[in-house]
Amino acid sequence: MLTCGARPAASYEQSPQFHDGRFHNPAGKSSLGFVGTLGVLWRLMVDKPKDATPPAPIPVQPLTRQALLDAPDDSLWRLGHSTLLMKLDGHFWLTDPVFSERASPMSFMGPKRFHAPPLDIAALPPLTGVIISHDHYDHLDHHAIRALAPNVEHFVTALGVGDRLMAWGVPAEKIQQLDWWQETGVQGLKVTATPAQHFSGRGLSDGNRTLWASWVIDSGSRRIFFSGDSGYFDGFARIGERYGPFDLTLIETGAYDADWADVHMQPEQSLQAHLDLRGTVMMPIHNGTFDLALHPWTEPFERITALAAERGVILAAPQMGERLDIGAPAPSGHWWRQASGTAAPEG
Repeated sequence: MLTCGARPAASYEQSPQFHDGRFHNPAGKSSLGFVGTLGVLWRLMVDKPKDATPPAPIPVQPLTRQALLDAPDDSLWRLGHSTLLMKLDGHFWLTDPVFSERASPMSFMGPKRFHAPPLDIAALPPLTGVIISHDHYDHLDHHAIRALAPNVEHFVTALGVGDRLMAWGVPAEKIQQLDWWQETGVQGLKVTATPAQHFSGRGLSDGNRTLWASWVIDSGSRRIFFSGDSGYFDGFARIGERYGPFDLTLIETGAYDADWADVHMQPEQSLQAHLDLRGTVMMPIHNGTFDLALHPWTEPFERITALAAERGVILAAPQMGERLDIGAPAPSGHWWRQASGTAAPEG
């Protein structure tokens, strides 16, 4: 049974984040301007390092529906980028589903996957819920939503994102849209939308027409934080004070750059966010699947690994498709070093 204090989709004007027809970050967001944007596009075209993508397909542990059904509770599998499958109290939950080959409005161009998903959508078990942080193409896949919808009981989204799902054919009764600090209960799981510092839009004219959010996922026995996308801000400390400590923090660590530092964190900031949240184990996400920035594809893993070691933070970085025990995560095997040819396999 779904119980929730979510505002109706038609009343965004009641949201403290909404004014002048758009959603806003409390601290605002810097703008590159036309010239700055052209400069970023030029860098993305001509300044890409040769190692921005893996030299070969990265290792992926294939999954089957039966393996997922047989897995114990408190299991998590990374399917790519920010797409995570969790099994909590016998129920399966999916975050930011992206299964298409490209994170792009076009099937023939745009960021292409480094790897295939560990399993096809058709092989997924029935899903109690899908949590969507925001509507960017690397977090919300139209084709995946259309394929998933018949197999999903509930979609939980930030304000406005649910409207997109309805436009794509998802029944309205399956959708709950939350503002920051609102929560919903689904099959004993409490899901709370919390602040993030980011932006939204899928075209040239719809910027910030939908909200972005981070998420607190509380099963009663496990508490998980899912960052979605965010720049570093004081909201992490407020979330930690209100909902921490967390057994596991799933925090974006990748696709960063000085030109967009207010909407994507550098690894040092990702680690600080984990500490602000009062996390026990940190899992870096938003990396290893798409080439979305100018850094080498392994850099986010290497930087966060070194930083976590310096600060004594427990880091979990499983292969795509590898089961993570949320209560007792295995140490990272540094699989990206093997994939990039910089280290021999560990044995």
